[in-house]
Amino acid sequence: MTLLSRTATDPIDPEKADILDRLSVATWIFDIDFGRVVWANKPGLHLWCATSLDDLSARDMKADMSASVARRLQQYQDDFRRTSAVFSELWTVYPGGQARTVRVLFSGFALPDGRTGMFCEARDDVDLEPERLRSADALLHTQLMISLYSACGTPLYRNPAARAAVGHHGDDLRLQFVEPDAYEDFCVELARAGEVSRILRINTQHGARWHEVTARQCHDAVTGQAAVLVSEVDVSDLKNTQAKAQYLAYHDPLTSLPNRASVPKHFDALIAAAALRCDSIGVLFLDLDNFKVINDSLGHALGDDVLRIVAQRLLDIGRPEMVTIRLGGDEFLVIMSGGDRESYEALAIEALAKLSDPVIVGHHRLNITTSIGISRYPEDGDDGETLMKSADLAMYEAKEAGRNCLRHFSIGLRVQADQRLNLQSDIKKALTDGAFEVYYQPRVSLCNDRIVGAEALVRWNHPERGMISPAAFIPLCEETGLIEELGRHIMVTGMKEQRRLQELGYPLSISINVSQRQLSAGDFVTIVEDALALSGCSPGCIEFEITESMLMERADMSIVIDSIRKLGIKISIDDFGTGYSNLARLHEFAIDCLKIDQGFIARLPAESALTQIIISLCKLLQVKIVAEGVETLGQLMWLKDRGCDEYQGYYFARPLPSTAFQEIVVRHTKEMHGWDTTPVP
Repeated sequence: MTLLSRTATDPIDPEKADILDRLSVATWIFDIDFGRVVWANKPGLHLWCATSLDDLSARDMKADMSASVARRLQQYQDDFRRTSAVFSELWTVYPGGQARTVRVLFSGFALPDGRTGMFCEARDDVDLEPERLRSADALLHTQLMISLYSACGTPLYRNPAARAAVGHHGDDLRLQFVEPDAYEDFCVELARAGEVSRILRINTQHGARWHEVTARQCHDAVTGQAAVLVSEVDVSDLKNTQAKAQYLAYHDPLTSLPNRASVPKHFDALIAAAALRCDSIGVLFLDLDNFKVINDSLGHALGDDVLRIVAQRLLDIGRPEMVTIRLGGDEFLVIMSGGDRESYEALAIEALAKLSDPVIVGHHRLNITTSIGISRYPEDGDDGETLMKSADLAMYEAKEAGRNCLRHFSIGLRVQADQRLNLQSDIKKALTDGAFEVYYQPRVSLCNDRIVGAEALVRWNHPERGMISPAAFIPLCEETGLIEELGRHIMVTGMKEQRRLQELGYPLSISINVSQRQLSAGDFVTIVEDALALSGCSPGCIEFEITESMLMERADMSIVIDSIRKLGIKISIDDFGTGYSNLARLHEFAIDCLKIDQGFIARLPAESALTQIIISLCKLLQVKIVAEGVETLGQLMWLKDRGCDEYQGYYFARPLPSTAFQEIVVRHTKEMHGWDTTPVP
């Protein structure tokens, strides 16, 4: 620090002040802390356009000082306190609001009260082109960190932003890099290409930060020696945002477990390691049983609480070789490296036990069960996708086995899955090609033995596999959503059949099965309206059959049924007696017909008590009674004696194609000696 003799109250004693006044060079002393000039010689007063020292000292230069200039002055002050540093820079001052650029030599100055000020010498007025003046000023104010280093990495210049980041004026370029190897690679690329740009971790006053560092070879404008010009931008916030986005992309926000997107990288790493060690990997696919009931009854918020508890219990198993992943919904994946079939099964048993403990959420005590499928590498697949599919197939096998259990994958499951996949593809093609055919099984009146209607039943004559049972493809259509398109086809076809028969003089009723998925569709009533308009049939001769369980389980079913009945369509309960019956709800829906399940009919007349109760119940409700699956004369006579209204079954006729059904209607009518052409009630 430069020290001048002075009194306790004046920065410079009068004698030296008089000498400095005689200089043609403008000099002044600046109090950095308070932002005021505390002394100036006569040329200094002239430079600042001040009439007196009192006039100049009264000016608060902090009032309109930019933040970058304030930081630069603070950097000067820090250097003056540590060393006898001297700086020479182009500065633009604004006396009287007029810009004036001068080259100023700055050095430290001890103020009377012990603080550090700054002695300033304006060496000359600078007459530069506007572009050069503005570029020099921009270096002072920009947040971009600009530094000039010698070829060996010694700092030659740092603008205020770079000084603020580095903190120490003398630190070599090498010391700025957190990783030494990164510095070496940086220098190699700079030497090879003459310039380089990298995102690197840099040491700063605030610790390690991510900077985008760009450097190019150049020459020092003062010495002409080789130099390196470095510019830096702090991109730490961007890197942190990217890291957070990366985390969120591969983690489940609800449980903080890795998510489905992370599965490939986990499998790739584990399989690569297992292949090197000739080791095994176990994959457990877990699905909570009946979790939808929890969400539907308690709400998704409590359902989320359950999922968090399940995730924590899986983590509590705590084996270091285990990775736990939430695939989505109520599905979890556990991957365990090492071990054998028995150890994977032991892990699954432990998971079943932990997850079966009661779960307390809110005021509810819930019993959770889980179905688990297990696959192994390399026996059941040599890649992650195959292993997960294999475990998934085994999990569904556990579901079909009654839930709350585990199953190992077998090749037979894959064969079945391939068959189901092929069948699903064939179903889509059959729907496109119109290959599904509607058959009709006659419904006969027990009162007069006349055909009064028919049930529309879908049949599929596969070009390669022959006639496929509806039991094989209807459930698959339900699972995949294809039932809606298939159901619409059956509905329109059945309605058109009713119109053809009516035009021929046979006003029979046609009953059409409707699935729960169809009824759940928000546009189901619109679909029915369109089908009625397209077919031109009589709505009063159309009957929709729904199962007893659908009627009882769906709380909103009354709204849908009421809308259907307003269209004139009748409602029938199919397979009555196989589910839980609520007489109040049956009465509420004003059902038109109940069809006794064929399981009861098959036991007639030997076991007749339950069937008799059902018939009595139907009479109590005043609905039509139809018996399904009648195959013997004995069954027929028993039903007739008990007052059953109608029947259908092999005793009279199997389901028939449209042409054959029409033929049997015509033939049977002639045999009955006439036809009552009034619509069937």
